[in-house]
Amino acid sequence: MSGSPADITPLGDSALLVRSALAPALRADLAARPLPGVQETVPALAVLTVLYDPLRTGPEALAAALRERLRGLEAQSPPPGRLRVLPVTFGGPDLAWCAERAGLSEAAFVRALTEVTFTVAFLGFTPGFAFLTGLPPHLQMPRLATPRERVPAGSVALGGPWAGVYPRQTPGGWRIVGRTDVPLFDLGRPDPVWWGPGDRVRWAAVHA
Repeated sequence: MSGSPADITPLGDSALLVRSALAPALRADLAARPLPGVQETVPALAVLTVLYDPLRTGPEALAAALRERLRGLEAQSPPPGRLRVLPVTFGGPDLAWCAERAGLSEAAFVRALTEVTFTVAFLGFTPGFAFLTGLPPHLQMPRLATPRERVPAGSVALGGPWAGVYPRQTPGGWRIVGRTDVPLFDLGRPDPVWWGPGDRVRWAAVHA
């Protein structure tokens, strides 16, 4: 997107919506070098909502400052996100089905998943749930026609172009291919969420 202007639009009277492929880098930059009046940033897929104090800054001035930051980021090679390695015990109700659909043995399917470097696109659905991008097309799996009423906490799953891990027991329609014991959301930690937007993620196979 080099040279292309960012789409920055007001959202109410105290927020701006920034649509840009550089949204994760902008969020990291604002965390490291805060702009006056900015109170919080909320990431989504190629979108960043910037909440601000209207008594300290206005939408025009803040939008101009954000565009300046984005121009600076365009000229840089953004640093890679943290590498998070998640231990996964592969198995579960959908592993064999997914492997067959991919035309692989279960062992080869698991090996292919552990060779992927995912990226956390954004968090949503439930606290600690990360939407992971990076699945090659032959590993992408359709969602269940009828979602399960209960998906156990720690379930590692595939859904369309996404991969993810259920932090707690919830309903869900993704294909379960494993589980992890890592607590992805824990209010007892200084940072309750185990991963964040822009992080790189690898799955490491462990044996039960």
